Amino acid sequence: MISKQLENILQKDMSRKEFLATLGFGVASILGFSSIIKMLTGKSASHHMKMGMGYGSSAYGGLDKK
Repeated sequence: MISKQLENILQKDMSRKEFLATLGFGVASILGFSSIIKMLTGKSASHHMKMGMGYGSSAYGGLDKK
């Protein structure tokens, strides 16, 4: 279903203004969805780094835990 909608959008003749508006709406939608997911889960990428879950948080990452 989504691929058919995408195909219709790609085949549609549009002006530069319409193209930029469509592109802007798509980017805003993606960013909006990720913000909503972050808000619902209460987590972000920086949260994982603060909690020591990123690279370097184990002995293999170079930190010596004593």
